[in-house]
Amino acid sequence: MGTVADIADGRQNLRLTIFATTDLHANLRPYNYFTDNAGDEPALARIATLLDRLRPDVPNSLLFDNGDTLQGSPLGDVAAAPDRTGPHPMIAAMNAMGYDASTVGNHDFNFGLDFLLATVADAAFPVVATNIRRSDGGPLLPASVILDREMHDTDDRPHTLRIGVIGLAPPQITKWDRAILAGRVETFPIVESARTEAAQLRAEGADIVVALCHSGAGPEQDAPDLENALIPLARSGIADAIVAGHTHRVRAGLEGCATPVVKPGFYGSHLGRITLDLTKTTTGWTVCNALSEVLPLRDAIGPLPPAPAIMRLSEDSHHATLAHARRRIGDSLTPLETYFALVGNSPALALLAEAQAEFARAQLADHPLSDLPLLSVAPPFKAGGRAGPGFYTDIPAGALSIRHAADLYAFPNTLQVVVATGADLQDWLERAASGFNQIVPGQAGQLLVAPSFSAYNFDVIFGVTYQIDLSAAARYSADGEQVYPANSRIRALSCRGRPVAAEDRFLVVTSSYRAAGGGHFPAPARCDSVVKGSESARDVLVRHIEARSPLRIEAQPTWRFLPMPGTRVVYETGPGAMAHKATWTALGLIPDGQSDAGFQRFDLPL
Repeated sequence: MGTVADIADGRQNLRLTIFATTDLHANLRPYNYFTDNAGDEPALARIATLLDRLRPDVPNSLLFDNGDTLQGSPLGDVAAAPDRTGPHPMIAAMNAMGYDASTVGNHDFNFGLDFLLATVADAAFPVVATNIRRSDGGPLLPASVILDREMHDTDDRPHTLRIGVIGLAPPQITKWDRAILAGRVETFPIVESARTEAAQLRAEGADIVVALCHSGAGPEQDAPDLENALIPLARSGIADAIVAGHTHRVRAGLEGCATPVVKPGFYGSHLGRITLDLTKTTTGWTVCNALSEVLPLRDAIGPLPPAPAIMRLSEDSHHATLAHARRRIGDSLTPLETYFALVGNSPALALLAEAQAEFARAQLADHPLSDLPLLSVAPPFKAGGRAGPGFYTDIPAGALSIRHAADLYAFPNTLQVVVATGADLQDWLERAASGFNQIVPGQAGQLLVAPSFSAYNFDVIFGVTYQIDLSAAARYSADGEQVYPANSRIRALSCRGRPVAAEDRFLVVTSSYRAAGGGHFPAPARCDSVVKGSESARDVLVRHIEARSPLRIEAQPTWRFLPMPGTRVVYETGPGAMAHKATWTALGLIPDGQSDAGFQRFDLPL
């Protein structure tokens, strides 16, 4: 957003720097616990190094975190164990780094409310939540805070600057984690909550207000249930600076908006920096210039090293995580990878579906609806996209450990069984198929997957067969907005050899997140739930592997693209895909070099 003008000499001019992180997802050290090796992974410990280099040159600075901090890596899983003692390793590191305030994201609730509250109680900084309250109306966390900080103006004279901080999260939290939050927590609209609280902070003497908004860009118009409300919030002028996140994008500034905004990536890939030039007037401090930046964790030499102090502080947690992640649970005779999960049937997804179906059958024993066909839903949790060309599951045949189960199932969801109609299945699959671009028949070189699509929304429903017609416009956008309600891409939807009718009924086992409509899936949210599991889906997977080992998993003939003779598309996947020649050859893929972003490109005839 523009450039920061030089502050003119004057009596009361002050430059304030705001540093920010978001969506760290328990990536504390540059270590990949899924592959069990160190590297140049993004991590909070490397952010600490960058801050150590930058802070001496900016005497007036603050450091904030924007949530989704506690969940997302095996280190976060181990830290959530009931027998953990001492502060959470992420909180301990943030205390050491001198964070000034933070908020909570949706994934910080995944391990339960009691865990979250006990964890943030160890923070040496305030953790605020403006649009989340207890169901009895009481505060869950402080709605906001005013930080009184001594700052120095351009003539090095001290001033007490009062910085108000609000924290905002997607209202859908209570839906996505309904099984553990129902009756305990309520959420409220982002923009409306921000407006009310910011006005209160200014009435209490806040000189500026900073919004920690765990939300992405989304629509331009506000709505009460808006998950990604950054644009209407920024254009409202409610806050003087906004730290955004949630969608894992990197962004500095917002076009057509004067409010400075940063979205500093995810996993510690970037550090956000907002520089504010303030001038003291008769009515208080006023922002006269601003600059938004996102700083990568690299210098001219290469990736920044982790800060030694943070590495020492987290050493015990690291070794505990390694011991947990390396625990052997079985063997697989089949490689399990997700490089090709968006173009063909995947053994990795078949394993997830099989484990979930086994769980559901046990839960449904003697249930009055147990005679209905049982279907199982499995998406590829790691399949590139915004996370980059290295973000894929690639487990070779051989010994399986806890880290492999975590690699296959990335989230601490529980499982649910819902009753769905044939019409529900059709709409469910239409949303899943929205990640593909519309393809013009008879042409070549068309990109297959929309870059904005999150692969974990590509639900494959096992127990039925179907085709995807890429020549048709998608019913939903890649982000889940219904754009053409009457459109259909799903063809020949069948179960047990006969076409699925709209009124047919099925039992479907899926994640608690999806059953609540997570990922902008309206169909499962409409379905009645008949089984709600209490253990995590990953634990179900681990138990299945232990019981069925050694595994010989075969891809199930569940779905395929409707043939389009004379048409060729470009499929981009991780470069590790080249090691699986038998798979890409069987799918008819032809290697075609790498993209500028490092993805392996394949030519695919439809």
